[in-house]
Amino acid sequence: MAHFPQNANQRSARVELNGSIAAAVLAQGGQKAGAKLQSISINGGLLQLQHVLSPGDFVEIAFHSRSGPIHGMAEMLPPTRKFQSICFQPFRFIALADEDHRRLRMALDSALDRGFLSEASARSQSASRF
Repeated sequence: MAHFPQNANQRSARVELNGSIAAAVLAQGGQKAGAKLQSISINGGLLQLQHVLSPGDFVEIAFHSRSGPIHGMAEMLPPTRKFQSICFQPFRFIALADEDHRRLRMALDSALDRGFLSEASARSQSASRF
């Protein structure tokens, strides 16, 4: 059964990837675009692209996580920043298969836990210096 993310009033937790994960984007009409994930959440993310995709376009997005491959349908949103050779464009998931949703949630939970543990470790090291 497919999972259809709901737009909640509360913003979901995001994991900053800073372009460390490659993503494949397949636009309407078969246009393919390589991208890099800048950030990801359970509801969507931010892509670094070479060319702006039309806001409102429906695309397929695929990428690999530590929990396995993730493939979903998404809607492109208006770009946030444009430069001469790249742009940053957000997207929101509109459909994920149950297994893809599970892998995405596991990958996000794992990354958020690592971030929390890193912050807690840094705080405890700072506190022990006094």
